[in-house]
Amino acid sequence: MTTATDTGTFAPRPGAAPLPRMIAAQAALETRMLLRNGEQLLLTVVIPTLILVLFSSADIVDTGSGRSVDFLAPGVLALAVMSTAFTGQAIATGFERRYGVLKRLASSPLPRWGLMTAKTASVLVTEILQVILLTVIALALGWSPHGNPLAVLLLLFLGTAAFSGLGLLMAGTLKAEATLAAANLVFLLLLVGGGVIVPLDKFGGAQSALGLLPISALSDGLRDVLQHGAGTPWGDLGILAVWAVLGLAAAGRFFRWE
Repeated sequence: MTTATDTGTFAPRPGAAPLPRMIAAQAALETRMLLRNGEQLLLTVVIPTLILVLFSSADIVDTGSGRSVDFLAPGVLALAVMSTAFTGQAIATGFERRYGVLKRLASSPLPRWGLMTAKTASVLVTEILQVILLTVIALALGWSPHGNPLAVLLLLFLGTAAFSGLGLLMAGTLKAEATLAAANLVFLLLLVGGGVIVPLDKFGGAQSALGLLPISALSDGLRDVLQHGAGTPWGDLGILAVWAVLGLAAAGRFFRWE
């Protein structure tokens, strides 16, 4: 940046850009990188969309009384949050750490907490696009959502915080290849056993333990509000809040930048 002097010449004004501008620029870069990554698009857009369309259109899983899409849509929204905030962020951050990108960014004028803020903003932008797309598809399939939108937003926010903390913890402690394998494995396990497409009551005695998982709390909370029109699901919100606090605290404590 330059400034004009009284004599009509220009002199440089050294120094970093304002912090909000740096965070916004980094968030925009993170979002573009995320949306350009084919593997991440597969996780964040293609897989949730296919699950929603396939399982809503065909009688594959017994989802109880009512239309399948009314049960599946909230679960798929929860899956979309997990795919972006946990799986996608863990894999991308893990390889950024391996290739030294985080080390170089940590030495820039952007503080480390600013970088984490930018990554979180990128996740939120991606999730907004996911929610819009999946909602439009679900409505086209006959979905009839109910409930308080504020409760839905609170569930999505806490779910994002919980999965972000766990994703950053994994990316900051494991090697990139191990993060890639572990994040995808966890994604598949939680897809099956997290109440996304199969009701938890189908798992018998394991139902209580599975209900404490963040994906179960998020999908059940969204289902209670959007399918059954329930009030604020404080129990599910409490589970997500505990996961968010523990995950973010552990990520902040054990995250290694190199």
